[in-house]
Amino acid sequence: MPSPPPSAASPLPPALVAAGVAAAGLPTLLAYNVAPSPTFLNQALALAGWGLFVVVAGAGLRWRVGPGPLLVALGVVALAAAWSWGPGALPGSLALSAIGLLAAAALLVMAAAGTRAQADGGVAVFSAFALGWVVAGVCNVAVALVQVFAPAMTDGAWLASSGIPGRAVGNLRQPNHLSSVLLWAAVALVALLELRRLPATRWRHGRAVMAAGLMAAFVGGVVLTASRTGLLSVLLLAAWGLIDRRLGRGTRALLLATPLFYAMAWGAMAAWAALGDHSFGGAQRLAETDISGSRFGIWGNTLALIAREPLAGVGFGQFNLAWSLTPFPGRPNAFFDHTHNLPLQLAVELGLPLAAAVCCLLVWALLRAARAAWAQGDSGAGLCGRVAVAMVAMIGLHSLLEYPLWYAYFLLPVAWVWGWSLGSGPARDDAAKPASTTGLMPEGSAALAGLVLAAAAAVAVWDYRQVALIFGAPAGAAPLAERIENGRRSWFFAHHADYAAVTSGQLRGAEAAPAFARATHYLLDTRLTMAWARWHEGQGHTDEARHLAARLREFRRPESTDWFQGCPQPRPAVPNVVLLAPDAFACEAPSRVVPWREFVSPTSR
Repeated sequence: MPSPPPSAASPLPPALVAAGVAAAGLPTLLAYNVAPSPTFLNQALALAGWGLFVVVAGAGLRWRVGPGPLLVALGVVALAAAWSWGPGALPGSLALSAIGLLAAAALLVMAAAGTRAQADGGVAVFSAFALGWVVAGVCNVAVALVQVFAPAMTDGAWLASSGIPGRAVGNLRQPNHLSSVLLWAAVALVALLELRRLPATRWRHGRAVMAAGLMAAFVGGVVLTASRTGLLSVLLLAAWGLIDRRLGRGTRALLLATPLFYAMAWGAMAAWAALGDHSFGGAQRLAETDISGSRFGIWGNTLALIAREPLAGVGFGQFNLAWSLTPFPGRPNAFFDHTHNLPLQLAVELGLPLAAAVCCLLVWALLRAARAAWAQGDSGAGLCGRVAVAMVAMIGLHSLLEYPLWYAYFLLPVAWVWGWSLGSGPARDDAAKPASTTGLMPEGSAALAGLVLAAAAAVAVWDYRQVALIFGAPAGAAPLAERIENGRRSWFFAHHADYAAVTSGQLRGAEAAPAFARATHYLLDTRLTMAWARWHEGQGHTDEARHLAARLREFRRPESTDWFQGCPQPRPAVPNVVLLAPDAFACEAPSRVVPWREFVSPTSR
């Protein structure tokens, strides 16, 4: 095992440790949520937590612009969101949310890069970051164990209930998200082990045994999620142990043993399920006929959309609408708001040229970080740099099969750790240089940026409350119509209020047009599609109404069965025939295929 730098053995400041644990742990452990978004409070907590982490870690530091390729990539996507909002049809609430999170990620990238200017190269701050993820991993393993072995103890407020028997979903309520948290904890454990940051024991091999126990627990937790992405990521851990010969022997052996830990945990769970009337989610996953979980279907549909609009794409934030309104017989019956693949998502929304540019910038940034980490040798900064690259690679793999970076509790920490890996260490003559050469902004600007992020989280929570009152009104609340009208004035969440307005019948006729235009950009589900189709029919837009009904039929959703009752197959449109029932148009095929852009163009009815 390489010897850590002398500073690695010194105690970490308690405030820094607390900030790291809070930033990594609290957003992943919060089970309480308020409709309409099951993850908003987790994301707001992540924004506040990582902002405060920057405050504690970056007091007196300048932020830096060394991570140029990464910042440019974030800037390009933010500009695409702004373009989709301004000249395009993306609602302001969705555009502002996306641009705000991308700006927060950019601030964290620059603040983390500035952290490298500390005397120890930022190793102490990175150690606190890693410690936060290890603590988060331990707590999430505990949640997973309760969800699988004692599901009756889950109450939904402190411990989320798993909606998938035999599988752990964590308090984030998504197996893949829990899997990524645990895998990040496993990667962070390597940093603590190599830097000798694990608690000392009287036993000579106590740290090694502790590390092995923690690694086995994290990998076992991944087994409880039954995540296929998690299995691939475990293999990535083993590959890291095989390739990185600068790690200590014990650490490399631990990484190489992760597939063995996975196999042992899988076998133990299978035996437990066989011994009694227990459910093991992993066995159920093996029995599934579609190993992709409908991903092959959505990827095929996405490629078809790209082929139709290869240069400019459908526009940032408009994949769900474009896909839902385009005929795809045999489509997956789930409502996908994302392609579940980052390059495909960029390609379908931004167009191939811009998507290729963003992907090249991200790959360049990752390779640059890896080269810098390797060049620093066996130093503490070099080790932390390699750990940082492993964490980015891990979430990158997840992003090829899911969309974790659309959640603040993954986007913000990966921005910080990536920025840290791209920063440069302290120069000997920094003190003699003017501020313009040692950093982008004056001293203390990083901490100020962190305070801005924390304040932004508070503003977002206040803004969200206006919409939350629509879906869960306390005693004595204002009438529904008034609550909806207040919610429609929300900066970041007005689309939720628009959804409530049009699906509850609060808005009718021409005055409902703007609300439909905004609500349908978020997620076009069964209830909203039916309401939109009825509205078009009421406005005399018969082909549009029939087109929407035909698209909804393709989804084969059980909640739409009654709507199509009596017309299992669409009949040809018959001119000059009066429909006898209010929703009889749903049984008629449109006389033409309505291009999806006609529903969102400025001239649309």
